[in-house]
Amino acid sequence: MTLLWKLLRSHLSVAQTVGFALAGVVGMTIVLTSVQAYRDVMPVFDAPDSFMRGDYLVLSKRVGALQTIGLGSSDFTPGELEELKGQPFVRDVGAFTPANYRVKGTVGMGGVQLSTYLFFEAVPDRFLDVASGKWKYEPGDGDIPIIIPRNYLNLYNYGFAKSQGLPQISEGIFQRVSLGIEVAGNGRTEQFRGRIVGLSNRLNTILVPESFIRWSNGRFGQGGEKQASRVIVETDRPVDAAISAYLDGKGYEAEGDRRDSGKAAYFLQLAAGGLGGVGLVFSVMSFYILMLSIFLLLQKNSAKLENLLLLGYAPGRVARPYWLLTLWLNLGVLVVAVVLSWLVRMWYLPELAALQEGYAPAGVGVTWVCGIGLALLLSLSNGIAIRRRIDTLNRKRS
Repeated sequence: MTLLWKLLRSHLSVAQTVGFALAGVVGMTIVLTSVQAYRDVMPVFDAPDSFMRGDYLVLSKRVGALQTIGLGSSDFTPGELEELKGQPFVRDVGAFTPANYRVKGTVGMGGVQLSTYLFFEAVPDRFLDVASGKWKYEPGDGDIPIIIPRNYLNLYNYGFAKSQGLPQISEGIFQRVSLGIEVAGNGRTEQFRGRIVGLSNRLNTILVPESFIRWSNGRFGQGGEKQASRVIVETDRPVDAAISAYLDGKGYEAEGDRRDSGKAAYFLQLAAGGLGGVGLVFSVMSFYILMLSIFLLLQKNSAKLENLLLLGYAPGRVARPYWLLTLWLNLGVLVVAVVLSWLVRMWYLPELAALQEGYAPAGVGVTWVCGIGLALLLSLSNGIAIRRRIDTLNRKRS
């Protein structure tokens, strides 16, 4: 092996080796950084309460003149719900269940007693964007868990509080606020205490558990089960033009135009894929640079290699030093690329943390596995090409 290494070093081009290493480091760093950055950014998109989520649409029917004068209905019929569920872009459909009684809420802030009529709705738990172990209700409980839209807090802080000289409140304090809830209907009036257990970005309504809505509608409601006037749709294609065409054709409206947020997620995927593609191009370039260098070495040493084969050296033994060289070079490139991608990650993580409270970045295990896999794939490809070249020299000798 020492003789073979001496033979290899005698014609080794430092410039070509450095060129391979630079191209390899650039390519590997781009690949690893794009993979890790995509994984780190996705928690901002995929968090249950993320403002970037776009794969849930809240649909309602347009209100026209007939509905205004009471001659039409804006409710979804069972047939329309079944048709909506059958659309190729729809994963799941859930109906909003409204309260059929009067609700009045009271809260005291800064010495001021605020009282207003409210509305309660419920959706299936699988559509909630707030995770809370307190989201349950047993018939007869005096406490009602409530989820409030986050924009309600923003309206208070930046609108009502400023105009009335009241203190602004944080989300943490807001969730400690206790609401006095008066429920009246069907000849009954009862007092409850509302506990705010979360703030929602997805659903612009005051949510209570389905179990409370079913119980309270039976106790305070007007009888009969109303059809849904709003539905929430989970879709795997928030930017698909077919969705807009279908909604326009049916006269449905998507509240808040959540599809724009879906476009952001879609373009992030495109950007990450494009950046990763550029990195792969650099990696392929480095592969060809290294192979060119190795083939030039083999060409310069072809006479000596043929003599080694004549002396009884096996083709695999002759090819081994060249393959080990490529393996160590690829591993060196991987180590440098991992360090560089880690430095880039340390630069952008504080920016991501500022976008979301309690942000938790993704782990680096998948990225490292991708880097090791790419380095081994390149080394294996190099080894196969080198072995074929040595086998060609062996056949010529024969």
